Amino acid sequence: MPKRTRNTAKTDKLDTVQNARRVFLEAVESSETQLTIVQQVMRQMGAKGGAIGGKRRLETMTDEQRRRSARKAAKARWAKPKKTA
Repeated sequence: MPKRTRNTAKTDKLDTVQNARRVFLEAVESSETQLTIVQQVMRQMGAKGGAIGGKRRLETMTDEQRRRSARKAAKARWAKPKKTA
């Protein structure tokens, strides 16, 4: 009768959760998404619009609108709970 050799593959030492994580990470790393032409164009348009959006908004807002926006932003910042490190 031939002797059995023990399979010492890395997956044998992993429990179910570790093995699932390994499979997930391999799937994520190996999958490269190919963007269509439309998606590439829309991505470029979005990046361009985002870069100029704040400047244009600043130019078109009145002083009162800017003041109101700044107050709202300050309230939102101060309403957050403080982080305890």
